[in-house]
Amino acid sequence: MVKALGLHILADLYGVHPDLIDRVEDVRQLLESAVKVADLTKISSHYYQFQPHGATGVVLLAESHISIHTWPEHGLATVDVYTCGDPTKAYKAMDYIIATLEPTRVDKQVHERGLIGQSEADHLRSILLKI
Repeated sequence: MVKALGLHILADLYGVHPDLIDRVEDVRQLLESAVKVADLTKISSHYYQFQPHGATGVVLLAESHISIHTWPEHGLATVDVYTCGDPTKAYKAMDYIIATLEPTRVDKQVHERGLIGQSEADHLRSILLKI
C-alpha cells in the first residue's frame, strides 16, 4: 500500500477584489485565520508589504507551511498550502482562503508528497540487513 506523507496544494486565484489582497494586514489576517480554521500548528510567520501594491506572507507550521503572494493590480493571488499528516487540514486551509477571497477563477494543482509504500520499506530493510 502506498501512502503520501504530505499534501501540497498550489492555487492561482484570479479575479480577486484588489482591496482584499493589497495590504499586508489583510494578508496576515487571511493566513492566520486559515491556520486556525484548519487546526494547524503555527511556529512563526513573516509578512511583507510591497510598494506601491501587494503583499506576501508565509506561515511556518509544524505540519509544513502556508504562503501567499499577491498582485492586486491584476486581481491575482498565488497560494501554497503544504501539510504533512492529516490531508483534510490542507484542504480546509485552502478552501477557507478561496472562500474568503472569492476569486472568479481558480487554477489548482494537488500533489501528494513523500510517497512511501511496501517497496520502500523492503528496500530499507535490505539496507539495514547488510549493515
